[in-house]
Amino acid sequence: MSRAAKRLKMVLNHLDHPSTTLIASSTSAPSVSSHCTLPLRYTLDNSILTPGQRIFYEENGFLLIKNLVSAEDIEKFRTEFERICRREVHIPGLIIMRDVVIAKSEFVPDQKAVSKLQDFQEDPELFCYCSLPQILKYVECFTGPNIMAMHTMLINKPPDAGKKTSRHPMHQDLHYFPFRPADRIVCAWTAMEHIHQRNGCLVVLPGTHRGTLKEHDYPEWEGGVNKMYHGVRDYNPDLPRVHLEMEKGDTVFFHPLLIHGSGMNQTQGFRKAISCHYASADCYYIDVKGTTQEKIEKEVQEIAARKYSLDNIKFQKSSLKSPPPSPLKFQPPAPHEHAHCRRFFTLASFTIVLVPALLCFHSAP
Repeated sequence: MSRAAKRLKMVLNHLDHPSTTLIASSTSAPSVSSHCTLPLRYTLDNSILTPGQRIFYEENGFLLIKNLVSAEDIEKFRTEFERICRREVHIPGLIIMRDVVIAKSEFVPDQKAVSKLQDFQEDPELFCYCSLPQILKYVECFTGPNIMAMHTMLINKPPDAGKKTSRHPMHQDLHYFPFRPADRIVCAWTAMEHIHQRNGCLVVLPGTHRGTLKEHDYPEWEGGVNKMYHGVRDYNPDLPRVHLEMEKGDTVFFHPLLIHGSGMNQTQGFRKAISCHYASADCYYIDVKGTTQEKIEKEVQEIAARKYSLDNIKFQKSSLKSPPPSPLKFQPPAPHEHAHCRRFFTLASFTIVLVPALLCFHSAP
């Protein structure tokens, strides 16, 4: 067995509960013996990912695909973002966030005042991102064919005002999601422009997806912390890290347990990205009482009660597959077709977006 094959076998032997196996052949991986069978946990069998891409995701917890989203689509998302910032359009359920420093200053109704949009699923222009066939074909590699869009964001990271509040602490996205299994959840995160270390690119700790969900809390930063920006309390800061520098249209897919964050935007421009978290329709909600997620649950309840003037909010278990009251027809373009889209609002899920809509993509029968 070659040295490369031994290394891959050693890495994958650390993965418990394998979901499938990869049998390497001379045509797909010349350096790996055709008799070497490797267990794979985090990716599913299909013809999209190469064996090398699957091994990379298994080992590192993320996968960067270059030039996946067209410049035309990105310009459409940018234009819609600017319309929302100018208050030319009202989107039901949309959450508009501002950096904690900007929030304390005089409000200016343009994109300089907005640091993030969340829950944009009712905006047809922005939701096109979630249904792009080139995105979905990769998502299916991690979730399977029955796909639900759980959490949407357009991030407009502002130039740092000197308080370092444009940073995002190192965290795990699963902290915000009360559904499992984690291995059938994935984030698609697309750069809307050139993203590099100076304007606050993503920073990831490769391999941390193989760990467990850690305790999160607000970091004790002198300049303040944005609402809901929780960070991992006890990760090892000396772990190797990778700065994901990306060009416009590049898309990274990553596991919800991968520890990641972003640095300050030290430029004078705004750094934009658009993302969606997807989950398998076979996922299920859990009760977070007595877990590290109980604190975020209470925080979301308080914010939701204040925002929606609700006196009594309860979270309850439910299947992501539960049929909604009124399915909406949906036809994304070929070649990756899903039969229809179902939308329904629920308080059963608390994510960073308060009351998210669950947007369901079910594969054609």
